[in-house]
Amino acid sequence: MSMPTPGFNTRAIHAGQGFEPRTGAVVPPVHFSSTYAQDGIGGLRDGYEYGRGTNPTRDSLQEQLAALENGTHAFSFSSGLAAEDSLIRALTGPGDHIVLGNDAYGGTYRLINRVLGPWGIGNTPVDLSDAGAVTAALAAYPVKLVWVETPSNPMMRITDIAALADAAHAVGALLVVDNTFASPYLQQPLDLGADVVVHSTTKYIGGHSDVVGGAVIVKDAELAEKIGFVQFAVGAVSGPMDAFLTTRGLKTLGVRMDRHCTNAQAVAQWLLARPEVEAVHYPGLESHPGHELAKKQMSGFGGMVSVQLAGGEAAARSIAESTRVFTLAESLGGIESLMNYPSEMTHASVKGTELAVPVNLLRLSVGIEDVADLLADLEQAFSQL
Repeated sequence: MSMPTPGFNTRAIHAGQGFEPRTGAVVPPVHFSSTYAQDGIGGLRDGYEYGRGTNPTRDSLQEQLAALENGTHAFSFSSGLAAEDSLIRALTGPGDHIVLGNDAYGGTYRLINRVLGPWGIGNTPVDLSDAGAVTAALAAYPVKLVWVETPSNPMMRITDIAALADAAHAVGALLVVDNTFASPYLQQPLDLGADVVVHSTTKYIGGHSDVVGGAVIVKDAELAEKIGFVQFAVGAVSGPMDAFLTTRGLKTLGVRMDRHCTNAQAVAQWLLARPEVEAVHYPGLESHPGHELAKKQMSGFGGMVSVQLAGGEAAARSIAESTRVFTLAESLGGIESLMNYPSEMTHASVKGTELAVPVNLLRLSVGIEDVADLLADLEQAFSQL
C-alpha cells in the first residue's frame, strides 16, 4: 500500500533531514569541511569534492526547500540578492529585458537597474495587476523574464500568478515569483504556473533574524542546470552554519506562519478603525482590492501589514520612533515584530523613481508575540501623535 504524499509540516521537518546513520543522531551534523578526500584521482565520495560546489548541510537544506515549494531543484545562496543576481545572469544576457512590478523591493530594482543595466539588461517597471500595461510591455521588448512579488513589498498588492504566467509564456518569457512575503506555507507559485521561485530566506524561512540567505527553486531540469552552473562558477553559496540555521527555522515555518497571520489580521483591523490612518494595506481585509484573489491563490494572508498615516510623513516618523514592542529595524519575517519606514530604509534606493514609496507609509512585520501586547504598543505610540 502506497503512502500518501506527506503534508507540509511533515515535509518541513523530514525532507532532507534523515538521521545520521553512523550514530543515529536525529539532527544531521553540520559539515564544516571545505574539501573532501578522494579515493584516487576523480574518485569522489558521494559526489563531494569542494565546498563551493557541494556541502552536505547545504544539500539537505536544498532538498527541504524543493520539497516545500513542490519543485525538483533548489539552490541556497548567501543572500536573497545573491540568489537573484545568479538567477538573472543564468537566464539572461545583454540585450534581454525584464518586466517587473512598479512596486518591487528597492534592492531588487537596484540590482536589475543599476548593476545589471550597464551590463545590457533592460527593464520596464509596470503595474502587474493591469493586464493592458503588461501586454504592452511584453510586446515592446525582447522580454526574457517577468518578475513579480505577490504580496508586493511594501504596498501589499496581489497579482494573479496563473494569468501572469500565461501572459509571459505567450511571448516566450519566464515568470519569476518572489515568494518571500507569502512563504511556501501560504503560496505555491510553481503549482500556479510560475517557472522560478526566489526567496530571501533571511525572512520567514529562517524566521529568527539570525541568518542571511537566499534561495531559487525550479521544476525544470534545463533551468536548474543553468542556475546550478552559475551558482558554482560565481560561488555566492550559503555557508554550512547559515544553511543549518535556515533548516532549523524552516522546520517550524508552518506553526509560525499561522501565528503571524492571526496577529497581522488583528493589527490590520485595529489600524483600519483608527482615525489617524489614511489607508491599511493587508490582503486579509475585505476592503483590500486583492482580497478575493489572495483567498484564491493563498492559504492565508501573511504577517506583513502596511499603513499610511493621515498626518503624513511627520506622523509616520513619530509612530516608527515611538513603539516599544515593535522594533525599528530593517528586514522582516522574524518572530519579533519590526517597524520599518520604507521611504528612508528598505526602499531609499528608489527615491525619486516611479517605484518610490509614499512618505506617510509604515511597514509592519507582525511577529508572534501576544497580540494584546502588540495592540497596546500601537495604542501608546498613536497616543503620542
